[in-house]
Amino acid sequence: MQLENLSPQFFHDEVLPEGKSLAGWSALIINLGIAAPLRNPACIADKHVRGNKRADGPWEVFDKRYLPEDTLEGHLNFALRHEHMDLLILRRAFDAVPQEEIEAIVRATPTGAFSRRLWFFYETLTGRTLNLEDAPTVTAVPALDPKLHFTGKERLSLRHRVRDNLLGTGALCPIIRRTEKLEELIASDLAAQAQDTIGRTGGQVIARAASFLLLADSRASFEIEGERPPVNRLERWGRAVLEAGKRPLNQTEIYRLHRILIGDDRLTPIGYREEGVFLGERDHNNEPIPEFIGARREDVFELMTALNECNNRLRITDTDNVDPVLQAAIIAYGFIYIHPLADGNGRLHRCLIHQVLAERKFTPAGMVFPVSSVMLDRIDDYRTVLQGHSAPLMDFIDWRALPNGNVDVLNDTADLYRFFDCTAEAEFLYECVKRTIEEDLPREIEYLKRHDEAMRGIMNAIEMPDNLAQQSIFFIRKNDGDFPKRRRDREPFSKLTDDEIATIEEIVREAFAAQ
Repeated sequence: MQLENLSPQFFHDEVLPEGKSLAGWSALIINLGIAAPLRNPACIADKHVRGNKRADGPWEVFDKRYLPEDTLEGHLNFALRHEHMDLLILRRAFDAVPQEEIEAIVRATPTGAFSRRLWFFYETLTGRTLNLEDAPTVTAVPALDPKLHFTGKERLSLRHRVRDNLLGTGALCPIIRRTEKLEELIASDLAAQAQDTIGRTGGQVIARAASFLLLADSRASFEIEGERPPVNRLERWGRAVLEAGKRPLNQTEIYRLHRILIGDDRLTPIGYREEGVFLGERDHNNEPIPEFIGARREDVFELMTALNECNNRLRITDTDNVDPVLQAAIIAYGFIYIHPLADGNGRLHRCLIHQVLAERKFTPAGMVFPVSSVMLDRIDDYRTVLQGHSAPLMDFIDWRALPNGNVDVLNDTADLYRFFDCTAEAEFLYECVKRTIEEDLPREIEYLKRHDEAMRGIMNAIEMPDNLAQQSIFFIRKNDGDFPKRRRDREPFSKLTDDEIATIEEIVREAFAAQ
């Protein structure tokens, strides 16, 4: 099959650099009419490129030596060999060409690594079986290049002689590209750092630190959504978060967490939604202005089942398992992109991070890293990561407004949620986890130690109830080391002498010095 339109003036509203031609995924999108976004389109220069490849804006410009044949096979081969895997484009390319075209490519070189990988991906992603005999006995090749991508536990596909190392299945499969940042973060062994910090701290202090960090995470998770719930609701949600990892992640567990989160289900139904959902605003006529639209309601059950199956595949614990933080990113962000609930998607998305980290024993027992607190502090970065995925999809979702102010999706969008690049999400989440372990956890422990020191000093100097000593520490710390005059003049602090107040101030200052 020949591809002809390889030097258009524009590609996805980007100007094709002069003297360049499309290659790989970009060539397939244009020639096969594929409706899908592409992060970094590739093109071939008409001259040599220093280092064989360079970036030019959004473009990856390859040396002229990489120019493939102007055929379906040539550009599929280029994409699978030289570009990061894009399963969404590959899946839609398979739908756009006759099955016989793929069969012909495989029959031409039945033992070739490219042919067998193409064959494997065709049958895995489409669920359709090609009219081909099983591959001859040759050395198996990996489905994903492990030098370019993070991969899962390998499973040999005898039919294709391919080592299936995908992070998911044909029903839902993310991609995480190997980046220098992720390699460094994984090598830092943050879980061991957390255990070391805890191991050097008394059990009572750790228990109190865990309680404070849990409350901080719960409060921040609600604040991200613009809510300030009462303390009893925060505590109820905190208990649910603390139980993360004790039950397998499935539909029943998601429904249980949703019920705890919502509490009053009179106006918000519990479980997977039966209507469309979008994020954005409404105009003065109640017309939706969506920034992002979740999966169609009729696709939610199938996609969530596939997400749970993906999690089951990744949670296998042995020497070849995928890094826990990468798994947490895949499951949590896969969930938020599907947006399966009528309300509460964001908080459950962040709870799933704890679910995975606890189950994989990355988080110490009884401890919750306050990831939501970091996300709240970095809210602009958090939104940028979410929008970096969701915004490009909007060009490929056809929708209409409904009389009730909701949206109705008109085209088949399930693949947009099945296949996604989770690299930026994994990097962001890992950075959040890193801060909780290297800064937040030690800081909370140090604060509690100094607080205990101040409490002992006050109680030894002046006999008073614990709660008054704690209030004294709070007021003095909040007032830069001095007891606020408006507090000193009120009962019961007005009963303290000036010397006693000065003593308390000095004790608190010394305890928290240089913090």
